[in-house]
Amino acid sequence: MTSETRAPEAQDDTKLRRSVTGLLLFAFILGDVLGAGIYALMGVLSEEVGGMLWAPLLLALLLALLTAGSYAELVTKYPRAGGAAVFAERAFKRPVVSFLVGFCMLAAGVTSAAGLAIAFAGEYFSTFIDLPTTPVAIAFLVVVAALNARGVRESLGANLVMTAIEVSGLVIVIVVVALMLGGGEGDISRVVEAPQGVNTAVAVLGGAIIAFYSFVGFETSANMVEEVRNPSRTYPRALFGALGVAGLIYVLVGLASSIALPPEELSESTGPLLAVVEASGAHIPSWIFSAIALIAVANGALLTMIMTSRLAFGMAEQGLMPSALGRVLPKRRTPWVAILATTVVAALLTLVGDLATLAETVVLLLLFVFLSANVSVLVLRRDRVEHKHFRVWTFVPVLGIISCIVLMTQQSGTVWLFGAILIAVGVVLHLLARWGHNRSERGRIEQAGARPE
Repeated sequence: MTSETRAPEAQDDTKLRRSVTGLLLFAFILGDVLGAGIYALMGVLSEEVGGMLWAPLLLALLLALLTAGSYAELVTKYPRAGGAAVFAERAFKRPVVSFLVGFCMLAAGVTSAAGLAIAFAGEYFSTFIDLPTTPVAIAFLVVVAALNARGVRESLGANLVMTAIEVSGLVIVIVVVALMLGGGEGDISRVVEAPQGVNTAVAVLGGAIIAFYSFVGFETSANMVEEVRNPSRTYPRALFGALGVAGLIYVLVGLASSIALPPEELSESTGPLLAVVEASGAHIPSWIFSAIALIAVANGALLTMIMTSRLAFGMAEQGLMPSALGRVLPKRRTPWVAILATTVVAALLTLVGDLATLAETVVLLLLFVFLSANVSVLVLRRDRVEHKHFRVWTFVPVLGIISCIVLMTQQSGTVWLFGAILIAVGVVLHLLARWGHNRSERGRIEQAGARPE
């Protein structure tokens, strides 16, 4: 991977202040990637790959790095672009493609929030209060919506604290199992045990689809590039560094989980890492680890819903979604209709989907986004810019395209149905938005005394 230079990059080419250092960007991406997925999905993974939890996590990391290479080039080449939807519009010159890419991001965010709500309401929550999962998940989303509507502002300093809390929980898992193994307990042989009656390679690939959910989040960092100092140098380093650290932590957690508990016990738990800590015999109160996990899940859901509601608001402002989604609270200036709409959809998804299905649906939707980004980087190679930017090796986006297609083919019919329904809803909303926009334009023309076209 190389940098391409034609002219020095201007540092005053944006209205925003370039105050984000490499360390802060690294922490932001790491916190976004680590998130809550790993706290909830280890049990689901064990159903797919038995004790070989590390294998799909490692494969998912490699697949994520391919698309990350494309993002590194596109983001540094177009530092004011703002994401895959704009890259697609620039590459393909078709607004409908840009809309579909943007809506896939939106749908993935809502679906992810639903999955996080289910994870929140599982065994981690029952450590404190034992209540049915669905009502707790919906109540959780309502609380998140209330905080969102109030105007929650997450600074990078706060993100550093939240990231530290999330990492601490994962470090606890690794350390207590290491002590457990040092004391002669646990079973290290389980880390190479594949599920019986299933081809190992097929099982690992199927597990990678689920594990990929734990690595998504890096794509949101594209929205920060205008505030990053020397983005052509800083962004790629922070991006690849954060993914590498997250991957290392995930693989170690996967190994620790397999050593501590057999797959059948992990798969039965909705709070698998809590079960691992308890099995290690460490004198750590269950409520402490559960609280860490709940903070990670809650923070992930809140950040996801903030992003999703603002994306819906922005698409409404651009005329891509119904204009009602652009309404804001008079004093708070928060997009209350977009918040309400995305929360209702997320709540409905908690009623019809389990955690594994929702996670795989998020991955499927994002695979369309990532496929678009990988194709865009190749199409836009002929577009030259006058500043220094990162350039990924050509074979990387090619492999990224292949990996996206392969992962898509491994998705179940149920997941494709979920994804198709969500996209169909988006198309209907887009058509309604266009109808409303055209109607408004005709009304303005008539008021001006002109003959409508």
